[in-house]
Amino acid sequence: MKTIVKDRYGSPDFLRIEEVDRPVPNPDQVLVRVHATAINAHDWHMLRGKPYLARLTEGLRRPKERILGLDVAGVAESVGAEVTHVKPGDRVFGSRYGAFAEYVAGKTMVPIPDGITFEQAAAVPTAGQTALVGLRDKGELQAGQHVLINGAGGGVGTFAVQIAKALGAEVTAVTSTRNVDLVTSIGADHVIDYTRDDFTRDRGRYDLILDIGGNRSLRHQRRALRERGILVMVAPDPGQWLGPILRVAGAVLTTRLGAKPARAYLAPVSRENLALLSDMMAAGTVVPVIDRTYPFDEIPDAIRYVEEGRASGKVVIDVR
Repeated sequence: MKTIVKDRYGSPDFLRIEEVDRPVPNPDQVLVRVHATAINAHDWHMLRGKPYLARLTEGLRRPKERILGLDVAGVAESVGAEVTHVKPGDRVFGSRYGAFAEYVAGKTMVPIPDGITFEQAAAVPTAGQTALVGLRDKGELQAGQHVLINGAGGGVGTFAVQIAKALGAEVTAVTSTRNVDLVTSIGADHVIDYTRDDFTRDRGRYDLILDIGGNRSLRHQRRALRERGILVMVAPDPGQWLGPILRVAGAVLTTRLGAKPARAYLAPVSRENLALLSDMMAAGTVVPVIDRTYPFDEIPDAIRYVEEGRASGKVVIDVR
């Protein structure tokens, strides 16, 4: 099968197509013929090997994992003996490292709802779960609360706006001028153009801030929270060496010293969460926003486009 591989850290120009053996699924796995995948920030971080601290686990000089990609949508080719929720021939989507390939074997695969395309389904797993966990679990969002989403026009942000509305929240979306109409169209109650206004001046207004943009200090964002408000951080602090470590450490320390709670997280992969997102897509409360689609052999260009911060919503790869 064809895969996109990396043999060294560096730019997307170092990626190349290579033929490798098709994976053999374990008893608890589904073998998927991949029809579509999607680009995430994780892909270009691992390609660059940044923050450098990540190389302690990913490989000091060369990457241990040669195939990038996290999001999968396709057709179940075969299933392991322990798999009961999916059968061969089903359209499925889910999460599995090494998704930039024609075939993937993984455990977290769920059926794609009727009426949803492979491209739409491929946009969901990483970004959708990140938004869901940040709002529901880390942010403890309740119906009727006012949530601000900083970075609402990107892949995670467009899901966060819709999921927050589905959970019954009042939503303020912070984004750039070019995405104002987009976030309004997917349900934001209020929109702040960060090139013109500073949301941190809204003292004591929000019950929850989901910080995807990572472009405001903890102190400034906290002052926009209500007395019992919570700040949840998705984005790492800029930096090539320590990356998110200093920002997370600062959040933990200041929270323990009595400041309003600030939490950082990596969203776990869960079949239950994917099933919930599938139900939301089926009901029409969550509609994946796709900026553009690239063919498989143009994955380097797609990663470069996302890394430069130009995408509105998700960038999807047509593996077929």
